[in-house]
Amino acid sequence: MKYVGAHVSAAGGVDQAVTRAHEINATAFALFTKNQRQWKAAELKPEIIERFKQNCQKYGFGKQQILPHDSYLINLGHPEAEALEKSRLAFIDEIQRCEQLGIGLLNFHPGSHLHKIDIDACLARIAESINIALDKTEGVTAVIENTAGQGTNLGFKFEHLAAIIDKVEDKQRVGVCIDTCHAFAAGYDLRTVENCELTFQQFSDIVGFEYLKAMHLNDAKSEYASRVDRHHSLGMGNIGHTPFRYIMQDARFDHIPLILETINPDIWPEEIAWLKAQQA
Repeated sequence: MKYVGAHVSAAGGVDQAVTRAHEINATAFALFTKNQRQWKAAELKPEIIERFKQNCQKYGFGKQQILPHDSYLINLGHPEAEALEKSRLAFIDEIQRCEQLGIGLLNFHPGSHLHKIDIDACLARIAESINIALDKTEGVTAVIENTAGQGTNLGFKFEHLAAIIDKVEDKQRVGVCIDTCHAFAAGYDLRTVENCELTFQQFSDIVGFEYLKAMHLNDAKSEYASRVDRHHSLGMGNIGHTPFRYIMQDARFDHIPLILETINPDIWPEEIAWLKAQQA
């Protein structure tokens, strides 16, 4: 079973995101549970939480079909103590919001070293941040997203993801989300079936498919190995349709949210329908 959807708006309340996902015939969805560009947010109101849960039940979205994304401000590998603590507290708050909503996953970008500490130290700091957050919460898996490697962002190599996971104490509550645009921009080719086989074999060998908890399905405006994060609609960018057909026909990608973050929400229903049609 493939769960396919998109990152929908939560404007008007997180309960509205569920309805919007249903309206585009999604079987999975992503959302922000708070404003992603602000540190602070109002607490979720009990009536909103209840409506969110009711809508999920009404439209058939289980807790593993929903992939919230945390705030873009959070840097779990921040080299400065004060900013790191601020990020850690915000991350814990994001997980707690997922707990309240009955969601089982939280997707996040691992962090950036900002040219102030070395890569290994930053990766260790990210893992420590995850450990602190998991110790203070329960029932939610921390899902690390691979990055394109822009600037000082880590997580663009599968080895980075593996190094973080290696230092996470509760292996049952950590996983990975592979973004196809990010992977391509980071130097993992996906343009042919052979490239897909090689890339996902590397992922299997270095990280392990048991940790794959979600995917972002995005074509790329950016060039191969450019370390630039620019998404495009499926089949309209430099990757093409091949990997998306491959993913839809491979059982290793069953039972996880496969989320569009493509650039034109108006065609999400068509993209979702196309993806569903590719299943063998």
